[in-house]
Order: sequence, then C-alpha cells, then structure tokens
Amino acid sequence: MGPLAGYRIVELGGLGPAPMCGLLLADLGAEVIVVERPGKAEVSADPALAIERRGKRSIELDLKESRSVDIILKLVETADGLIEGFRPGAAERLGVGPEECLARNPKLVYGRVTGWGQDGPLAETAGHDINYIALSGALHAIGPADGGPLPPLNLVGDYGGGALYLACGLLAGLLEAQKSGRGQVIDAAMVDGVLFQMSLYFTLAAMGRWQETRGRNHLDGGAPYYRTYETKDAKFVSVGALENRFYEELVRKLELDIGDLPDRHDPANWPVLSEIFSSVFGSRTRADWCALLEGTDTCFAPVLPLSEVSGHPHIKERAAIAERAGREQPSPGPRFSRSRLTAPNPPEAKGASTERILKELGF
Repeated sequence: MGPLAGYRIVELGGLGPAPMCGLLLADLGAEVIVVERPGKAEVSADPALAIERRGKRSIELDLKESRSVDIILKLVETADGLIEGFRPGAAERLGVGPEECLARNPKLVYGRVTGWGQDGPLAETAGHDINYIALSGALHAIGPADGGPLPPLNLVGDYGGGALYLACGLLAGLLEAQKSGRGQVIDAAMVDGVLFQMSLYFTLAAMGRWQETRGRNHLDGGAPYYRTYETKDAKFVSVGALENRFYEELVRKLELDIGDLPDRHDPANWPVLSEIFSSVFGSRTRADWCALLEGTDTCFAPVLPLSEVSGHPHIKERAAIAERAGREQPSPGPRFSRSRLTAPNPPEAKGASTERILKELGF
C-alpha cells in the first residue's frame, strides 16, 4: 500500500512540477485526486499516455463555475494536502485559495509551486524551467567551454527545484500537522529550489575553487577524469574518477603508465590529459569499454539513449523500469524495508472518476 496509504491529496491540475509532485506522492501510496478543467487534455493528446497521471483519480470541473468551487471545497474537507501550481493570486480569484481551503479544513497542508515564488518583483510574470535555472546560476555553469549554456532538459528547475522541493515541503507539513493539528501554506518556488541545489557551488566559490568560465572546473566537464568521451563507434562513455584511487584504477585499465602522465591536479594539464584519454577511448567501441570497465572501481558507465536504458543488466536486475499496459515506465520508488510500493494503476482518462467522487462526497 505504500507509506502514504490513507492520505488524500488534491491536485489542482496543471503542467510541470505540480503533476510530477502528485505522481511521487501517488507512487508512495497516497490517494491523489486531480481536478482538471473541461476540454482538451493539457498534458498530451491522449491522457492515457502520460505517466505522470498514473495512480491518480481524475475529476473534471470548470473552476470558473461556483458549483465547481463548492465541490472542490467539499473535497478539501476530506483531504490532508493540496497541490496548486497556478500563478500567484489565481487560486484566490477562483475561490480556492489558502484562506478558503483552510477555513474548511484547518489541518490542510496547502502546497503551492511556482517559478518565482508567491512574492517578489517577478512573482506574477510568466516563465519556464530555463528561466528559473538561469536566474539561479545553474544554467550559466552548464554547457561547452566554447559555446553557450545548455539547458539540462527541464530536470533541474521543474522537477528538482519544483516537484521534489514541494514534495519535501508537503511531507514536512503533514508531519508537523500530526503534532500541532494545524495546517499551513507551503511556498515552493523553483528559483529557491534550484538555489538550494547550488549549495555546493556557493561553498566552492567561497573557497576560491569555482571558476565561472564553463569547462574549467572538476564537475562541469573541464576535468579529464570527470567527463564523457566518444568511442570508436560514435557512441559515448562517462568517467567520474574524482578520487585518487579511482583515477589510478582508470589509468591502469586504460593501459597507461601514470608516471608518464602530467599531474592531473594542475588544471593547466587538463587539455593534454583530455587528448590522451580521447585518443584511448576512441580506439575501441562502447561495448568494448563496457566489457572492460563496468563493474570496476573506475567510476564508469556507458552513456545510454532512453531507448537502451531498460535493457541494461543493472536496470533489469533492480526492475527499475517496469512494463505497464505494454509501455515502459520508471518503477515507483524509493524503496522501503517494510512498506510495499504496489504497481500503480494506469493513467485515467480526464474526468473518469468524476461521478464516483461526487457520489462519495454526497452530491
């Protein structure tokens, strides 16, 4: 049933981090009810294909109708938490803001996720993941030394700084509500969540160990022992041999003499080392390097496209990707020693549970 079995979460339907946060809570066993607007699905042409909808129930309501607001507030009375990802002030204008919801259910944890936060000069302006990670300093550090910054998909802002940051806040709020008997409002801004993820780099900068030029640092692809290399068959492998013993093992496996290599701790030697490693890795195929380096302490892994991930032995052994209704998708997690995370129900069509939920609420 999962450790969150018995908790009910209302998710006011939207895009980006809100449904991903709801997905995580649903995977952990919570009952998540998505309130969706009538009309075409926002996520995809076929909601049944959207993994972020799995394990949830869907009720379709027009939030601009007073009757729908009454239904939502009645649903809130039965809930433990709520996820809302509208622009600041939108929920209040609709009549489902924190004041109205907490008046109906004083123990409710009302989770709000936005890009810029509920206040500040940019609070009411539009934005996307790329903008939030740009303002937080993360985007500037990602990309080639001889090119512009590159967005790391929408993983850092929407999901790391948004969905997971909000999930942590909601879970903390639920724990606190058990002690105090009172709910509260969680303001999870993606810009704040990304800044939290940048904590290490603030530390490195304070120590004088972070250069703002891309490709000049240990973790941004500048170091020859922490980057990717192209193989003979035009594929890629990754190495992350930061510590001395792992680096020494990597050098040995590459059949190089460490005494002939320049000191890796001097960044001035990195271009030469990168050329040497590039030449060596380019001499064999990715499969050859996997046969030689996987399972060793060289901090190695092949760079796999999404289509190859499920076939990797480690992913298969851990059943990290499961097949549901003929489609591959990540398995629920993390894993618990006692609580069992069951296979989630497939994504519902929009409004599939509308009638049933209304009946449960007494309408």
